[in-house]
Amino acid sequence: MSSSPRVTHDKLSFFEPPPFEYVPIEGVERLEGYQPGGYHPIEIGDVLQTRYRVVHKLGFGTYSTTWLCRDDQHEKYVAVKVGTGDSSSREADILHALTSSTGVSHPNHQGRDMILPVRDRFVLEGPNGVHPCYVTAPASCSVSGAKNGSYQRLFQARSARSLIAQLVMAVEYIHSRGIVHGDLHLGNILLRLPTDFDTLSVEELYAKYGPPTSEPIVRHDNQPLAPNVPKKAVLPVWLGKLCEKFTSPEVSILLSDFGEAFMPSMEDRCQSHVPIAFAPPESVFEPRTPLSYASDIWTLACPIWSILGQRPLFEGILATQDDITAEQVDVLGKLPAEWWHEWPARQECFTDDGEARSDRHARSWEDRFISHIQRPRSEAGISGICVEEKAAVLDMLRSMLAFRPEMRATARDVLKCDWMTKWALPELEEAKMKGSD
Repeated sequence: MSSSPRVTHDKLSFFEPPPFEYVPIEGVERLEGYQPGGYHPIEIGDVLQTRYRVVHKLGFGTYSTTWLCRDDQHEKYVAVKVGTGDSSSREADILHALTSSTGVSHPNHQGRDMILPVRDRFVLEGPNGVHPCYVTAPASCSVSGAKNGSYQRLFQARSARSLIAQLVMAVEYIHSRGIVHGDLHLGNILLRLPTDFDTLSVEELYAKYGPPTSEPIVRHDNQPLAPNVPKKAVLPVWLGKLCEKFTSPEVSILLSDFGEAFMPSMEDRCQSHVPIAFAPPESVFEPRTPLSYASDIWTLACPIWSILGQRPLFEGILATQDDITAEQVDVLGKLPAEWWHEWPARQECFTDDGEARSDRHARSWEDRFISHIQRPRSEAGISGICVEEKAAVLDMLRSMLAFRPEMRATARDVLKCDWMTKWALPELEEAKMKGSD
């Protein structure tokens, strides 16, 4: 994900499967999405609402494309997210409710400042339908983008602490407003642009980050393009930098992508749409039980680990659900009894007592902490985590990763834990003081 509110490929697609109508272009939205109910065709240079001049592309998802625009009215850069013709305005409604100050008094006012604010909303009518659009601040990149672009894949220790403190504050705030995010991962945590970004002219922007890159869209049958399809596909621009290059004052986040958010008091949501490596175990073993704030807490623990370390706590690449559950047992111990007995794959991985079978390489908390966090930091010449801090951060993560949701810490509990109060929150305050100098 790059610098837009939603720029990664989403989990579920409403588009028809192959065969493809167009020659695929790597790094852009699926071109078959330019159909009735799908994407709105946009080109560099278009002006939206007579004020938002399209200067670059930030990214895309299954249900939107997102564009960097120059707001000619206020002489600022903005991100404009353009939904598909059959998408809804629900995400913008939630963001507006979270960032509106009307009638809201909350002690964690800083948490509200870490939610992506909606600056404007409008609709575009085009050949593929009526498209809900909303305008936000642009960002430099996502946390996942900063890590994926780096060979080291490690934040400086001070930057990691500040980043995590902000993330927990943002989640505590949305929970206090009765909302579950439902999709917490590194791709949805955005890093703000430098404060002087708006001073760049479009020409200076292109000189620093490169001009828009596009490739012609071509049909497999070589027939002319229909009017509802753009002539060229624009590749997203990269506005970020490598994770290890971010200083602590530069790490200022915006929590984005509320497309999966819901209010437990008004809606029963039983299915989790996060990647399986982050999904809470109750969504697997109790699929008919509604999810709530505790599901966010489990999911929140996973990016916290990844921000501190080089690799995720539970490895999701090419993994099955049984692989992930086995890793969870390796780290956290035996599942609750009723879950344990209804998990058929347990016999392939563990003894009845929950011990790993001899043909499995089980890795404990300690093993993963060394291989994912401490050793990579030492090899990269980046400061590690001392024994006292290690104990505190693992205590915090254990409280968040209780198998039973009712046994997990709340976001407010996490804010009050030793690691937050002794390491993360003081680092955030110091970063703010340096940033204001």
